[in-house]
Amino acid sequence: MYNSSTGYLYVKSDVYGFGVVLLEMLTGLRALDTKRPNGQQNLVEWLKPSLSNKRKLKSIMDIRMEGQYSTEAALLAVQLTLKCLESEPKNRPAMKEVVETLERIEANR
Repeated sequence: MYNSSTGYLYVKSDVYGFGVVLLEMLTGLRALDTKRPNGQQNLVEWLKPSLSNKRKLKSIMDIRMEGQYSTEAALLAVQLTLKCLESEPKNRPAMKEVVETLERIEANR
């Protein structure tokens, strides 16, 4: 990803992009959708604040995945998504950590 404020690509830009894909997978929604109401068109901007609220987790998850994951696996996936979507690239995990977390999620399914 290109950072328009600095004009540089970050090493962890792909991690952010992966976080967007994770959010799409968890919610079953597209990252950008102009057919959604104002304030909901950008999935990350709309749902990122809700990801840290455990009580909102069930309402965020794609209902088509219901019964296919444990609560612990869902929490790990949401926590990983939040880490990947960190505003500061240096605070995002390395892809090695992402893979390790995905393996833990698979084990907790």
